[in-house]
Amino acid sequence: MALGTAAAPYELRFDAGRVCLDLLATTHPGERLDALGPLRAWITGSGLVPPGTPLPHADTGWLVGFRELRAQVERLVRDRNPGRNNSSARSYDLALARVNDLARAAAPPAPRAVPGEGGVLVRELAGPAECAALLAAVARDTVELLTDPVARAAIRECEGDNCPLVYLDTSRGRRRRWCSSEVCGNRERVARHRRRAALARA
Repeated sequence: MALGTAAAPYELRFDAGRVCLDLLATTHPGERLDALGPLRAWITGSGLVPPGTPLPHADTGWLVGFRELRAQVERLVRDRNPGRNNSSARSYDLALARVNDLARAAAPPAPRAVPGEGGVLVRELAGPAECAALLAAVARDTVELLTDPVARAAIRECEGDNCPLVYLDTSRGRRRRWCSSEVCGNRERVARHRRRAALARA
């Protein structure tokens, strides 16, 4: 994929319930942030910037920054109770320190309301979106997630076959099983139907 091309909409997922968890979804089933086009599409799709915000100054350093933050978030979300006095705990502590550093590095982009078509107010950024500010917004979302006991307790891993995605279960009764009912849930329903059909034929 060329550096300037945009990712097809189906390649990016925004159903995890938090921006930081949506960032984790960019690794499955393969690397999604493999070029600047998909990264720009993810930044817009995640709501970090309003639709139509130009990001012409994004460069490969942005890719490195977002992937590095993603690795730190992955460590913190998946290893929520690291043991002490071992390499896992050290890795966790380093990830936590890095996320905290990024969270305070820059103020998130400031929005402003401006008249759009027909005089309806729309949101745009007061200035250009800078990488450090966007990373700070995702890092702050991570901090908020990990320090909110209710939200943290609602973190789930998808039960779909070969799906490592995590999401925030805000469903009634906390009964959500899949990262997406339309994706993994549908696959499970199709597999269940095929199993029943095979049993019936037998």
